Amino acid sequence: MAKLKNEPQLLKKALEVAENYAQNRGYAHFAATDSAKDKIECIYRLLVNDRLIQPLALDQENGVNMKHKLALWIARQLPKDHPLLK
Repeated sequence: MAKLKNEPQLLKKALEVAENYAQNRGYAHFAATDSAKDKIECIYRLLVNDRLIQPLALDQENGVNMKHKLALWIARQLPKDHPLLK
């Protein structure tokens, strides 16, 4: 698993976009007290359920791999000239 350039910023952007997606799907919202780990897992599972991303193997489902998967997902959604991809 090669680390992406600007991966922490890509993850932040992925969480913003995915939270909006979740709200459009009918999910109320994430509470301020929800941990980042819980948000990442919830968003990952939503995107896998909706078949927007391919699921990780069961033995590889952990926080680090989920974060990387979300960063890859948003990197593919952004336009080629987006500053986070440079």
